Amino acid sequence: MIFFDVTRPLSRSTLVLPGDCTPSFNQEDRGNYLISELQMSTHSGTHIDAPVHYLKRGETIDEVPLENLIGPCRVLDLTSAGKRITQESLKGQTGEAERLLLKTTFSGRETFDEDYPCIDLSAARMLAASRIRCIGIDSPSIESYHCDGAVHRTLLESGCSIIELLDLSRVEEGDYGMIALPLRLAGLDGSPARVVLCPSEGERYGRSH
Repeated sequence: MIFFDVTRPLSRSTLVLPGDCTPSFNQEDRGNYLISELQMSTHSGTHIDAPVHYLKRGETIDEVPLENLIGPCRVLDLTSAGKRITQESLKGQTGEAERLLLKTTFSGRETFDEDYPCIDLSAARMLAASRIRCIGIDSPSIESYHCDGAVHRTLLESGCSIIELLDLSRVEEGDYGMIALPLRLAGLDGSPARVVLCPSEGERYGRSH
């Protein structure tokens, strides 16, 4: 079976939002083994937002239901949708999918652009009403850089998990199985994650990407 790793590598050059901590790594040679000290934000690289990131009484990352993050998902190619993904952009495309990953023109980019593609409030409200379990995007954030958090709150209040800064550049639109696992960081607001896709059942593949 083939697997698609849609996680961005974490390194000192990892793209971060302005003001966020740039990842740093200090590796120490202790003779017969190596050990490294890491410093980074809970929202570094490909990451999952916990509800408490925007909701005062929301779940922390170790409380996010795993069923939101594991199961069938649909990748939507929205590279022609422009910088603002609206309700109209998504209409008729979600089907019965419980998990959606949005591929935009940002996949593969390594520099920050404050005008990155994102969803607007109309799209967030539609997704919340449809009881989507998880929404992911390849941009630095699900909503505009100049925002008030309304998109995050709308999604998180509905029980929808949010994955940001994916790399979907090598993945075509279609249906997949998804495993997206955050670190079990007790009481925190988010975590870097490893996100892996596999093709729908019934198709046979022989290597991983």
